[in-house]
Amino acid sequence: MNYDLLRRLCLANGISGDEKNVREIIIEEIKDYAEYSVDNLGNIIVFKKGRKRAEKKLMISAHMDEVGFIVTEICDDGMIKFEEVGGIDRRVLPAVDVVINNSVNGVAGVKPIHLCEGDEDKTIPKLHDMYIDIGADSKEEAEKLVSLGDSVTFAPIYDDNGYTIKSKALDDRFGCFVMINMIKSELEYDTHFCFIVQEEVGLIGAKPAAFSVAPEFSIVLEATTAADVPDITAQKQVCNVGEGAVIGFMDRRTIYDREMLNLAFSVAERNNLKAQLKRAIAGGNDAGSIHNSRSGVRTLAISIPCRYLHSQISLVSKSDVEEISKLVPLFAEEISGGSL
Repeated sequence: MNYDLLRRLCLANGISGDEKNVREIIIEEIKDYAEYSVDNLGNIIVFKKGRKRAEKKLMISAHMDEVGFIVTEICDDGMIKFEEVGGIDRRVLPAVDVVINNSVNGVAGVKPIHLCEGDEDKTIPKLHDMYIDIGADSKEEAEKLVSLGDSVTFAPIYDDNGYTIKSKALDDRFGCFVMINMIKSELEYDTHFCFIVQEEVGLIGAKPAAFSVAPEFSIVLEATTAADVPDITAQKQVCNVGEGAVIGFMDRRTIYDREMLNLAFSVAERNNLKAQLKRAIAGGNDAGSIHNSRSGVRTLAISIPCRYLHSQISLVSKSDVEEISKLVPLFAEEISGGSL
């Protein structure tokens, strides 16, 4: 597999509403393999012609955006105040490297521990008590480099040790990676693909994309939280890294199509591919906007198990990347071919 493509996708900076860098990489990769357009919000809508006309119209989607921050204030002392874009665990923020507007390096700071009062040293700092330090000495100096509304991302990091990949933005550049590879391959049936914007701030891009395509079926590719770490009981671990595709029956936004769920596990079993049931009703993804578009879309999410989601460093297994990359085209072929 071309893991250099996954590396480039993950290292690109693209918070919700500012996905341009990611979009440019994707278009460069797919432009010679399929028809595509970019809608008013920035979604990439792709039609890949297969060997046969599909019996059922299928849309496969993944979101381009990542969680991050946005600049809200430049203080007199040159420090930068910010708000989050998407859900981020504040515990991971102090002393984390960030990049503003793809060009200015900074570090997320908080009051030094020896100056904390009361229980401040034992509590998680609130966002309004934090700042980004770019090394500026004054507001005037900072304003030469930073403006209100600038995008802030976790500093790009990517590490592949042969067994696992650690990087920012694996949610959901992994899904984009799988779709690009499918678009560049020979498909049995005509298939629609959507690279979606603004998932992390309320599933914004998915509804207009689904409305445009008007599919009968949809597969949503995602990354989902794996809590398979010490001191967490098995039933609360949600899913396990290294155990293949994660398929859920329900989350906070969607009750998934049961026939699709059963077919996905059947396809995995017939092809000796690993798949696991998501052991929690939690979270949500673009399926929440896609499945109730127009007159309704039969939908299933297939996710990669991912530790430390929505932080500077997430972790996935390369074996899961490869298992899911095999499962999704086989499952998509069954759907497009009219198995349901």
